[in-house]
Amino acid sequence: MRAVIRGEGIRGPAVTALSILAVAAAYYGVGQIGLLRQVTIQEARVTPLWPPTGIALSSLLYLGLRIWPGIALGSFFIVATVTGPVNLATPGIVAGNTIAPVCAYLMLRRAGFGKELDRLRDGVILVFLGAMAGMLISATVGTAMLALTGRLPLSHFWPVWAAWWAGDAMGVLIVTPLLLVMRRARRPRRTARWAEATALAVACVVIGVVATRSSLSMLYLLFPVLIWAALRFQLAGSAPCALVLSVLAIVAGTEGVGPFRGHTILEIMLNLAILNGAMALTALLLASIVSEDMNIRRRIEQACEELADVVDHLAPGRSASAWPPRYRDERDGR
Repeated sequence: MRAVIRGEGIRGPAVTALSILAVAAAYYGVGQIGLLRQVTIQEARVTPLWPPTGIALSSLLYLGLRIWPGIALGSFFIVATVTGPVNLATPGIVAGNTIAPVCAYLMLRRAGFGKELDRLRDGVILVFLGAMAGMLISATVGTAMLALTGRLPLSHFWPVWAAWWAGDAMGVLIVTPLLLVMRRARRPRRTARWAEATALAVACVVIGVVATRSSLSMLYLLFPVLIWAALRFQLAGSAPCALVLSVLAIVAGTEGVGPFRGHTILEIMLNLAILNGAMALTALLLASIVSEDMNIRRRIEQACEELADVVDHLAPGRSASAWPPRYRDERDGR
């Protein structure tokens, strides 16, 4: 018995250590992907979408505060990659990148956030507390450290701060819902659903490419795709579509093609932030509304079935005639 207890005592720290290393590796890996589309604003390098913030917040929601060292470790290696050798700004930037998702997680937990994202309030909490409020910390601390160490002129503080905050917030809005829904996503059982899902995926890519690269300013075509995905597949469909469309828009923006042609880098970053934010809000909030409505309908139907069973028990045969023909056929077919 003592050996079993000792083995369990060793297993706990080992699992925690492996989780920390896995989070650090994931943070660093997606950070390298995010750096593929970095841009320079006022001598500072930023990204329109910073996926590591979504990785960090999702890891905290699933694994708890014990994995915060993984966020700090992954952030350290990313910062070292961007800024070169360790300098005076590195500890502050790493601290800001770690504290921001931790504070966002604590605010979400305090507000009663549900990882299922099947209620409108959960979507609103993630938007305003997890993304917009939480990422103020990383943007403010990071930009301030660059200014204090002389790597960024004070006159350029606010443009860099705005771009930094927008990239971190978009990482939460785009990546976190996708990671939260992946854990409970299920494969469609009906052939018709597979066909519709395939059609949605094709339409998402084709319309995304056309809308983000056409010179006719057709970015508004992206939103019917997101609405289709949210109405028919809820977050399991809208979250991947939002990610694909955001990536296509970022690629077109950083290349300066389509509706982004002829604009300055700062204008492109502003347009991308507004576009990606609007798409993320549409995908997240509409999917949450549809999911909440479906859950309410299921509970009502379950309550009606339980009531019908009680009536059948008290007066056999009486409840069958009370159901409308359509519901009676569905109930008999089960």
